[in-house]
Amino acid sequence: MSRTHRRPRRGVSALLAAVVATGTLVTGSATAAPAQPVVGEPRTEHGCARIEKTLPTLADWPKVESRVKSSPGDERRIKKILDGMTLAEKVGQMTQPEIGAITPDEVRQYGIGSVLNGGGSWPGRDKHAAPQAWLDLADAYWTASKATRTGIPVIWGIDAVHGNNNVYGATLFPHNIGLGAAHDPCLVRDIGQATADQIRATGQDWAFAPTLAVVRDDRWGRTYEGFSEDPRITRAYGYEAVKGLQGSSHRRVDVLATAKHFIGDGGTLGGKDQGVNPSSVADMINIHGQGYYGALAAGAQTVMVSFNSWTNTDLGIDEGKLHGSKLAVNDILKGKIGFDGLVVSDWNGIGQVAGCTNDSCPQAVNAGIDVIMVPNDWKAFIANTIAQVESGQIPMSRIDDAVTRILRVKLRSGVLDGVKPSEREHAGSQEALEARRLAREAVRKSQVLLKNNNHVLPLSSRAKVLVVGKSADSMANQSGGWTLSWQGTGNTNADFPNGTTVLGGLREALGEANVVFSEKGDVDPAGFDAVIAVIGETPYAEGVGDIGKRSLEAAKLYPQDLAVLDKVSGKGTPVVTVYISGRPLHVNKELNRSDAFVAAWLPGTEGGGVADLLVRGRYSFPGYTGTLSYSWPRGACQTPLNPGTEGYDPLFKPGYGLRSWQTGNVGQLDETSPASCSGDGGGGTATEDLELFVRQDIAPYKSFIGSPENWGLEIGPDGEATQANVGTVPADVNVQGDALKTTWTGAGPGQVYVQNPLAGSDLRGYLNAEGALVFDVVVHQAPAARTVVSTHCQYPCLAEVEATNLFKGLAGAGKATVKIPLQCFAQGGLDLENVNTPFLVYTEGAFQASFANIRWVPKAALDPDARSCADLN
Repeated sequence: MSRTHRRPRRGVSALLAAVVATGTLVTGSATAAPAQPVVGEPRTEHGCARIEKTLPTLADWPKVESRVKSSPGDERRIKKILDGMTLAEKVGQMTQPEIGAITPDEVRQYGIGSVLNGGGSWPGRDKHAAPQAWLDLADAYWTASKATRTGIPVIWGIDAVHGNNNVYGATLFPHNIGLGAAHDPCLVRDIGQATADQIRATGQDWAFAPTLAVVRDDRWGRTYEGFSEDPRITRAYGYEAVKGLQGSSHRRVDVLATAKHFIGDGGTLGGKDQGVNPSSVADMINIHGQGYYGALAAGAQTVMVSFNSWTNTDLGIDEGKLHGSKLAVNDILKGKIGFDGLVVSDWNGIGQVAGCTNDSCPQAVNAGIDVIMVPNDWKAFIANTIAQVESGQIPMSRIDDAVTRILRVKLRSGVLDGVKPSEREHAGSQEALEARRLAREAVRKSQVLLKNNNHVLPLSSRAKVLVVGKSADSMANQSGGWTLSWQGTGNTNADFPNGTTVLGGLREALGEANVVFSEKGDVDPAGFDAVIAVIGETPYAEGVGDIGKRSLEAAKLYPQDLAVLDKVSGKGTPVVTVYISGRPLHVNKELNRSDAFVAAWLPGTEGGGVADLLVRGRYSFPGYTGTLSYSWPRGACQTPLNPGTEGYDPLFKPGYGLRSWQTGNVGQLDETSPASCSGDGGGGTATEDLELFVRQDIAPYKSFIGSPENWGLEIGPDGEATQANVGTVPADVNVQGDALKTTWTGAGPGQVYVQNPLAGSDLRGYLNAEGALVFDVVVHQAPAARTVVSTHCQYPCLAEVEATNLFKGLAGAGKATVKIPLQCFAQGGLDLENVNTPFLVYTEGAFQASFANIRWVPKAALDPDARSCADLN
């Protein structure tokens, strides 16, 4: 029975209830010093964690009472296994390679403790791999691990963030932002349970979910992975998401859940992925920590460390990258909070710690990370870590603590005593992979009706409609990032055999004859009862989805959508806009052109759930119930935007959402917005970076390769393009997939460049600000012929600097940051009032280098490491 329905007994239960309710230990003594607050299981409503009206303000990190515990016998058994292990075997347990970089026999040879597959990694590199292929590989790894001297089974982790989203044919649920709008913790629990079944179907043990970020700036490209900007929702959802994945047992869990990313990834400056969170300790405790209190109380057995830094010099906080923070991982998470499971790093996260590389980081191990996600460089990591223990850099006690935790989690998950993956419940089951009814329910509950003039919605079941927009018949767009591939790009409807697009759902509801589809809106809307425009964002994932200093205005980010609306609005036929997006955006123009407007978020594979609410009588549920779990911006530069912040004035507040019988009062909205939300040059002085390529093309700029074969071949979102003379593939320089690895074959001239294909821009402000062209580079092969870096003012207007010796000097030296003063180009004749190509590298011989983080940076020409124009020329 829950605390909601039962008054606690006096004594320990009453004391714990007081602690959970207030966050402060109440002793009855007026002189007693305040004790550490304690958090336990939440109060419930409808059988699930309740979204509390308020949360207590905590003065310190709380002790979290986990519902999953070991017995003394379990701990004795773990110690016995540990005592019999060699150092190499222990380090092997701490090492997590990617499946594309390790064979089953290498798992046996090195005694590997866990493997993972990244987004877009499948058995045999086959996107359409059947469940049996996943199981076969899982069995092979498991069998190899059982053949080691210790016989400790390997576990396999997977990014199952909205269903088992790497697997062909699996039902995909709405992303977390949509679930937040449902305000239904029980729904989140049910989705967790269904996801666990999907994971068992393909043989994994460990879900890298749920994300518990409390998102404070919607420019962040992972906004949709957060349930809400409201920590109350995140705390309740964190509890139920973990309980759904792991089950209800207090000693043995089902699929391992991961509370991620510890801590503060949703609070970085400017919403920059892997950036700096400047929060005070109090805000970390009371805002960013709340999801962890819920998840750990539910018994989450693993916690993933965040890529972000925690730094605020004004407050005396200088933890830097959290992968190296002993305070955050050991002292707070393991010490104060009392977490006794395992802590895992993120993808090559240790390499971002100062003084570390992807294969060597004693600081991260000493900080308290137990499992190191080292996808490709794992052999070197094992050798380096063993040497660091033997030299005393890493204490043996730290290794023993890590392996104790790993064994504890393997015991609690049943893996230590379990059978191979193909013999477990749901193994190979196509039925377990599909949960279409639940997903469709989740889609219905997540829709938020923002506008409904003249009761346009719901439509009559006999309505004749014109459907327009790029996302109406796109499984990829409605599913978003982390879908089959890492970024969710490169997918077509053929990659989703078990799902329904929004268009498909409308055809089901209204009949084929009553639905006409024109993606670009080239059909006259006259004679239709309504136009349904399905528009919005296209897929992206971490880093790539960051907006940065660009405007939040959807019409600037996705101008083709407004063009479609302009074709069909104002013609006498009501327009219903269904907006597919991973965050709230400035959509005043789109709202003005719409009679009704639905925030559909990223619904996943069951787009029919959107149609269920558009058409009257489609199902028995009483219409729209979703309400915003994020603030919706009134202005294009209105971010951060959270209740309680100075000047808070959203267009729609959290909790807003019309019912089907309501119309709201949106009115005619102001459509004015600045060209940019930062100083972008012109005749003044630039103050913000002009980002050109930062893990992706930054609009309006696009990346290209060129040669006599074709001087303007667009590279595209997958980072790949090929010609005889030059080609690119994605590569890692700073983070996963952030670089264009460019190879010149030597067969002839070739170039890689970033260009605004539409027009030139007035960038004099960057010269006025003593700016520089800045980029990160790894030179894999020195140039064999003359090489230049150039900038263009509408070819043949250009300026270039000699870079042959520059790149030769960087060959084999690892990552370097190059800063070329813009004055060098100005001296060469660049017209900065009309720059369309702000970065280009050209050579006529063999050369190979990876380019990342390309931008123009004010004042960078003044940096001590900026290049000299004289030396370059």
